[in-house]
Amino acid sequence: MGFTTAVRTCLLEKYATLEGRARRSEYWWFQLFLALVALVAVLLVFLFRSEVPLYVMAVVGLGLVLPSIGVTVRRLHDTSRSGWWYLISFVPYVGPIVLLVFCCLDSAPSNQYGTSPKVEPNVAGYLQPGT
Repeated sequence: MGFTTAVRTCLLEKYATLEGRARRSEYWWFQLFLALVALVAVLLVFLFRSEVPLYVMAVVGLGLVLPSIGVTVRRLHDTSRSGWWYLISFVPYVGPIVLLVFCCLDSAPSNQYGTSPKVEPNVAGYLQPGT
């Protein structure tokens, strides 16, 4: 999954979806998108030196909270963990590190959240590892 596909999936197709699974590529491309949006927002604040970009940044940030939580929960599902593990990020110092490690782990082949997104059906309908 590429950058544009991941952003389109997270923002348009699965905006606030907490069900299903997300591959590592989808998660990390969307995190890169969030970092780029934050960078542009900070640059606008410094360029215009007014409070208007702060309001725009707040609205955009609020609009990106739900897809960010959604893709993280789906990523946790991909590693066979409940979405409730997201709450560990609120534990000071250790929590975000644990969540980062969970998001870096490889996908589980198949679990209660569905089949692995790495496995795609071929022409005959049989499952094969995705590329």
